Amino acid sequence: MNNLKDKVALITGGNSGIGYATAKELKKQGATVIITGRRKEAVESAAKEIGVTGLVADQSMVSDITDLANKVQQQFCKIDILFINAGIVGMTTIESATETLFDEVMAVNFKGAYFTLNKFIPVLNDGASVVFLSSNVASMNHVASSIYSSGKAALNSVMKIAALELAPRKIRVNSVSPGPTETEILNKAGFDEATLIQVKKDILSRVPLAKMGAAQDVAKMVAYFCSDAASFITGAEVVMDGGMSL
Repeated sequence: MNNLKDKVALITGGNSGIGYATAKELKKQGATVIITGRRKEAVESAAKEIGVTGLVADQSMVSDITDLANKVQQQFCKIDILFINAGIVGMTTIESATETLFDEVMAVNFKGAYFTLNKFIPVLNDGASVVFLSSNVASMNHVASSIYSSGKAALNSVMKIAALELAPRKIRVNSVSPGPTETEILNKAGFDEATLIQVKKDILSRVPLAKMGAAQDVAKMVAYFCSDAASFITGAEVVMDGGMSL
């Protein structure tokens, strides 16, 4: 399967979870893949496992993003696929929210994603594909999700405006919005084991298909958006949540 042969792809946060699964899928479909992450050992280990290029960059730092864009341009000249995937979770009620948590989440999930696109537009080939990893919570309302949900909703707005702005260059911009997906992101949310079990139980009770999503399924949707099969799709959000948002 060589749907993406001769394409160069960059995946932020590609050392774990959905980013890792997508790196494997894009490589399987023939793309030359670059993954990024902020932990050097994790990035190098993942890159070696998959057989791709790994570069260290913290998406919360615009200076890191700028350096990353320069490195990629020097090594690869141009890229055809940009998957802006890196993200973190921060859950709190509005009353209990702190400026520190707000800034941490928004720095990665919104500001970092925004400026990743900003810095990489000159590095994109005409006809390239950009995909944002959003979330089904961008259009759902849950207690304690105000910061995370707001960041993802803002990301979807940027995606649609970018689709208009980049259309003259035939660059397509879309987003994938997964629901609950089996990755490490919940484990990193700070829950103790008992709470984590209860959180997953509560989530599944709200999913009509009664299961968690798989990172591999999201990876395949990203690959589809980046292929010629999706050449007439831009400004679209695909929700993959087992019917949770219905």
